[in-house]
Amino acid sequence: MAGGLSFKEIARRMDLSPATVRTYLRNIYRKLGVKTKIQLSEMLRELE
Repeated sequence: MAGGLSFKEIARRMDLSPATVRTYLRNIYRKLGVKTKIQLSEMLRELE
């Protein structure tokens, strides 16, 4: 996600369905308390 990939591109690279990727990301957003890709990207950059 931080690299700007779409659900479909991530799914293809990880050999998962796009729906599975969306579910995983929804769970990650909830657990981290973020609501947008931008917030997630900012959080990931802070960890680098």
